[in-house]
Amino acid sequence: MLTRFSFLLKISLLVGLLLLNRISQATTPTRIVSLNGTVSEIICQLGLQSQLVGVDVTSTYPEALTKLPKVGHNRNISAEGVLALSPTIVVGTMESLKPEVASQLKSAGVTVQLFTQEYSVAGTKKLMQQLAAAFNESAKVPALTKQLDTELAKAKKPAKAPKVLFIYARGTGTMMVAGQGTSVEKVIGLAGGQNAATGFTDFKPLTAEALVAANPDVLLLFDSGLQSLGGKAGLLKVPGIAQTNAGRTGRVVEMDGQLLSGFGPRLGQATTELASKLQ
Repeated sequence: MLTRFSFLLKISLLVGLLLLNRISQATTPTRIVSLNGTVSEIICQLGLQSQLVGVDVTSTYPEALTKLPKVGHNRNISAEGVLALSPTIVVGTMESLKPEVASQLKSAGVTVQLFTQEYSVAGTKKLMQQLAAAFNESAKVPALTKQLDTELAKAKKPAKAPKVLFIYARGTGTMMVAGQGTSVEKVIGLAGGQNAATGFTDFKPLTAEALVAANPDVLLLFDSGLQSLGGKAGLLKVPGIAQTNAGRTGRVVEMDGQLLSGFGPRLGQATTELASKLQ
């Protein structure tokens, strides 16, 4: 009888501990650190903005995110900086963290979820679905998808695809052009343009010779990049610009960086805005 009583007591204690653990997990608030601006936007669209305790420097929309603690940029993020915010989960894209840093975070008991970002409409929808599933918010995805499709349908593409050259600028000392496979090339295509830079992937330094060879009809920059050059007047003084169709006609387009290249929930808005500026 005593043995049976001891067995039942142990079972009761085990069940009690399991219940306490579940209660503890349910009452522990989720503390999210996002390492990617697009991921941060999606988290906010899912109604989880209040659970964000830290973000990377590309997380600039909604504006309230700029007031949160910053953990760095891209693969320069350290485990110490993230752990200082006591997160329960860290999310980002595969490019957000070095593998060794991700391992350090996991060893500290933090959940790490990194996603592959594809620069397409389907890729944006997939990322929204994956993030929603990670936070048990999948029921909100259909509305977000419908909104994206509605905004994309508003885009009025130019009758003839102009050659568009995207220039990444941080002053005249740091100027790069976007090649094939970049997010900027993909959004240019969605908006009805074609990338003037061909024959290479990713980004490469801007040269006067490359400018003349590309001969773009339109020059596209982040608004912050154009400002760093002293505005349109400063850009037109860059060697090689004046010899292009864009330089001769003064066709310069500027857009918010995260909006243009993020491929997030505002992709439809970005496409529509760029398409109208390429007319």
